Amino acid sequence: MKRWMKWAVVLLAVLLLAGFVARAVALRKQGAAAAAQPASAPAALELGSADVVTARTLALTRTVAVSGGLKAVNSAVVKAKVAAELVALTVREGDTVQAGQVIGRLDASEFDWRVRQAEQTALAARTQLDIARRTLDNNRALVAQGFISATALQTSVSGEAGAQANYQAALAATELARKARADAVLVAPIGGIVSQRLAQPGERVGVDARLVEIVDLSRIELEAAVAPEDVGAVQVGQLARLAVDGLSEPATAKVARINPSTQAGTRAVMVYLALQPQPGLRQGLYARGTIALQRTDARVAPVSAVRVDQARPYVLAVEAGRVAQRTVELGLRGEAAIDGGVVNAVALTSGVDEGATLLRGTVGNVRDGTPVRLAAAPPAASAVAGRSASTAAAR
Repeated sequence: MKRWMKWAVVLLAVLLLAGFVARAVALRKQGAAAAAQPASAPAALELGSADVVTARTLALTRTVAVSGGLKAVNSAVVKAKVAAELVALTVREGDTVQAGQVIGRLDASEFDWRVRQAEQTALAARTQLDIARRTLDNNRALVAQGFISATALQTSVSGEAGAQANYQAALAATELARKARADAVLVAPIGGIVSQRLAQPGERVGVDARLVEIVDLSRIELEAAVAPEDVGAVQVGQLARLAVDGLSEPATAKVARINPSTQAGTRAVMVYLALQPQPGLRQGLYARGTIALQRTDARVAPVSAVRVDQARPYVLAVEAGRVAQRTVELGLRGEAAIDGGVVNAVALTSGVDEGATLLRGTVGNVRDGTPVRLAAAPPAASAVAGRSASTAAAR
């Protein structure tokens, strides 16, 4: 019994060893067969319509970038012309005022008394002038009769001239007092909107103290500094597109004036662009955009499609279902209407042909030779609507 068990154990071990050897041989054959088979092609990179752009000849507009703050062409600051207490101020920020509208008043009690004093002084001077004139008339009659000398007559003439001068000076003082009293009434010099209220009733303000600032938003300009190398191409009347903070749509502007002098330090030249009136424009808003300088036809591509991470600029083109790296020569930069939108574009003077399909920068880095597949474009809305209408009619 014991001998039989011993032989059974030996036989079992031999069978196990043979199984392991057979499995190893089978695995080796499978590996050799897999190695002999050709390697499967890598999966193609699928691209959507938003990932590619076609290089084609379009109108390219050379532009110069501008930015700065918006400023109202007409603005005014109402100041105190006399020193007095502010009695009333009837406008606040955001109120609309008209030119000549009374917006406040200073205490005029002191000026009323000064006017009265000046009027009494003028009345006294007029009385002295009347006396001097009667004396002169009497002395002329006496000289004609020989009762007084000509020297006494000259004295009367000088006295009458002095009285006349005193009377005219008193009249001028009266007018000055009346003007000071009139200056106590605060009047809006222009029509517009109150942007700042700088004083409160009850305060005593000095001469030239700022009280109210008014801006006229009917005419808004952008003050932009242009570099000396670009300002030579800027001319009055050129159009510009501006993106203004707070506005969803771009604003249209036109070059209105060019400063004849440069800014100290930067040597930049200030250019003033008049914006078309539209709701939402406010003084002080920041705007940035471009001025259209020159328009030409060229084979263009978006700036984002040109890659500059190598020694020479290049693009990634789709040729025969694969990505091909093509070195290009760049020309004029500007703006062009591509795929229904105005984008920053650059002219491709060499390296790609008309109608070449290029990868946009949004695709990222793709190796040369990578297989790609362009996704089918969705059917146009009009075609879908037409088919739906036909189906409905057939039903």
